[in-house]
Amino acid sequence: MAYQLYRNTTLGNSLQESLDELIQTQQITPQLALQVLLQFDKAINTALANRVRNRVNFRGSLNTYRFCDNVWTFVLNDVEFREVTDLVKVDKVKIVACDGKSESTQNKSDK
Repeated sequence: MAYQLYRNTTLGNSLQESLDELIQTQQITPQLALQVLLQFDKAINTALANRVRNRVNFRGSLNTYRFCDNVWTFVLNDVEFREVTDLVKVDKVKIVACDGKSESTQNKSDK
């Protein structure tokens, strides 16, 4: 099963709002909307794993961290993001990190 983290992005929220509208006007069933969201989860996870090649370095002060259900959550203060010539500074950032391997890849490596 793919992570559902990206449903809270602008794209994910727009998709959910559109699906809700289609359900309310009875153009699709709630079951079909759920299938669309599950396909979105798979597609966005696959695209980010296979198509994104940019790297960004960052530095900041660690405020808090947590590891729960195989998910790391970090909160950093006074963070600088660097990409080649660009520098962006932010007061606070939350990073949520999940295992990027698919279940089939994990199962093969466990054997």
